[in-house]
Amino acid sequence: MSNRRDFFRTAGGVALGATAVSRVGAAALPEAVVQTSPTMQPPLMPPNGRPYNPVATLNGWTLPWRMKDGVKEFHLVAEPVVREFAPGMTARLWGYNGSSPGPTIEAVEGDRVRIFVTNKLPEHTTVHWHGVLLPSGMDGVGGLTQPHIPPGKTFVYEFTLPRAGTHMYHPHGDEMVQMAMGMMGLFIIHPKDPRQFKVDRDFAFVMAAYDIEPGAATPRVSEMTDFNLWTWNSRVFPGIDPLVARTGDRVRVRVGNLTMTNHPIHMHGPSFEVTGTDGGWVPKSARWPEVTTDIAVGQMRAIEFDAIAGDWSIHCHKSHHTMNAMGHKVPNLIGTDMRGLGERIGKLIPGYMTMGENGMAGMAEMGMELPQNTLPMMMGTGPFGPLEMGGMFSVVKVRDDIKPGDYKDPGWYKHPKGTVAFEYTGEQPPAPRAASTPAPADATMSVRKPGAGGGHDHHGH
Repeated sequence: MSNRRDFFRTAGGVALGATAVSRVGAAALPEAVVQTSPTMQPPLMPPNGRPYNPVATLNGWTLPWRMKDGVKEFHLVAEPVVREFAPGMTARLWGYNGSSPGPTIEAVEGDRVRIFVTNKLPEHTTVHWHGVLLPSGMDGVGGLTQPHIPPGKTFVYEFTLPRAGTHMYHPHGDEMVQMAMGMMGLFIIHPKDPRQFKVDRDFAFVMAAYDIEPGAATPRVSEMTDFNLWTWNSRVFPGIDPLVARTGDRVRVRVGNLTMTNHPIHMHGPSFEVTGTDGGWVPKSARWPEVTTDIAVGQMRAIEFDAIAGDWSIHCHKSHHTMNAMGHKVPNLIGTDMRGLGERIGKLIPGYMTMGENGMAGMAEMGMELPQNTLPMMMGTGPFGPLEMGGMFSVVKVRDDIKPGDYKDPGWYKHPKGTVAFEYTGEQPPAPRAASTPAPADATMSVRKPGAGGGHDHHGH
């Protein structure tokens, strides 16, 4: 783990109660590792315990552990955090160990795990291990299966992992507020045999939605449907890491949904198969090829594909979910003559710009002034111009020369000659149109009124 220490710092002064913990008590706790950078850290190769093939958490990291008497011990700290959604905007959230979402927990089928949870929030909390098979008293539902964890206290969860799979963790105490503030993370349980379900690249992220007013930094936690920031691992495009792979790699992408709506995740280029859910792995005989899979609230999906060279979009296919800080009450002005209007309004409102009469594409190039700590609705620039995206959007970047273990952004794809769409500059012949036949002046319309008896038609001119 020494090669990862440069990425981390240790959270000091962990408290078990109202007073400082003794040295003996502190030694009983595993180290509380903290990570605040939004840059994806290298997958954590297991330094001890059963071997496994680690995941790469987009814009995230894996929580280190210590082995004690054959048990893997982890330490989660629930606390306020600051998260950069994309360059130019940060949000005041709640999370774990310095980040939102919290660090990915990775273990192996059959492992015994002991997870210490220290609460540094201003209110009580719990942790629910979403989809994990465990004793009821370890399920993390405050008031039902355990007491809440008060501020300043540390609770211990301990259980054995009988089944491999893709899971999440999140609070089950003041859930509406705490999840809306960003408290969630991934829990990956690898198969006991590392050759089983093996892939070359294994990516993971969890989806969350936030409502942050332009110019603000703290989410509105009471929102139910009208969110304006749709995130993967609390990041929006262009702040979301690309998914980098080598041509021919078998690639897995694990996706969890902790928003308030479903998300049809669509990938361009190669087709994929849904190979896993939070209930387990899908038998090969039950899989079928897809390019879009709908992930409902509270679900996890694992998809797999064989990488093909190129830059391939991967995104939610709900178009409003690939935009940032969008106003949902903007009128449609397409086809409206706005000439002179901007000049007249500008005399009353300096800096006013008219927009929308020809569509919204120009917004990606305007560079209009925004409130501080607010992202444009559409962002990103590609090799051919504005990408006009935001929110739940990234790029699967596949190259022939990517080395194993290399996740660095390789830049834009260099298309082979003759494989890029181009402008046609030849003669444009007139398009033939079918002649329209005018309706005769004495045309008669037949109308059948609902419930009219006898099946008779009623005629009018």
